[in-house]
Amino acid sequence: QVQLVESGGGLVQFGESLRLSCVASGSFFGITTMGWYRQAPGSQRELVATITTIGTTNYADSVKGRFTISRDNAKNTVYLQMNSLKPEDTAVYYCSADAIVGVKGMKFWGVGTLVTVSS
Repeated sequence: QVQLVESGGGLVQFGESLRLSCVASGSFFGITTMGWYRQAPGSQRELVATITTIGTTNYADSVKGRFTISRDNAKNTVYLQMNSLKPEDTAVYYCSADAIVGVKGMKFWGVGTLVTVSS
């Protein structure tokens, strides 16, 4: 299994920045894609950004140019640098990791970290 622990959330004002981190640990053969999703109150969970082992990235249109995802494969850690934050970015942010456990590919989730952006 894979345990994911997020950190870095908090309360910021419009236009400020935050950096989220997520560390993966546990018993797994390898982690492939890692990513960040978010869920605002009353809304469904949505993709924010993903990054593959070789660094290929994918972003939601709403965060392109403001957010940057990166990872440190040696540390099994993924980061999300969030700049120019807006109130609509307020949500619980969840880290995800696709990993091989035994012979199966599985998707794992962290418990989330709250990001609140005030206007």
